[in-house]
Amino acid sequence: MAAPNHIGGDDLSDIPKSIKKMALSRDLKPTIRVGKSGITDNLILEITGQLSNKNLVKIKINRGLFEKSDYDALWNHLAKETNSTLVSARGNVGVLWKQ
Repeated sequence: MAAPNHIGGDDLSDIPKSIKKMALSRDLKPTIRVGKSGITDNLILEITGQLSNKNLVKIKINRGLFEKSDYDALWNHLAKETNSTLVSARGNVGVLWKQ
């Protein structure tokens, strides 16, 4: 069973359809890439900065960096640290949304 794609009290039903549609669009390209340095304070600051400018941020994690079983916890951690909502997470690609 897959973990729910939400953080805290937020529910996916609270996310507007337009945001979900944009998050799932192939036109939305990753603007953050998690490399061999992993999750750092600077990465969190960069995600937070991008969220304040454009509300939706697509993040891609380099393959082999984490175990597949760790992705759900990782996405939820990033959402919590950036005070955002996880809209979509498919393997090593996720989209965060800031209301």
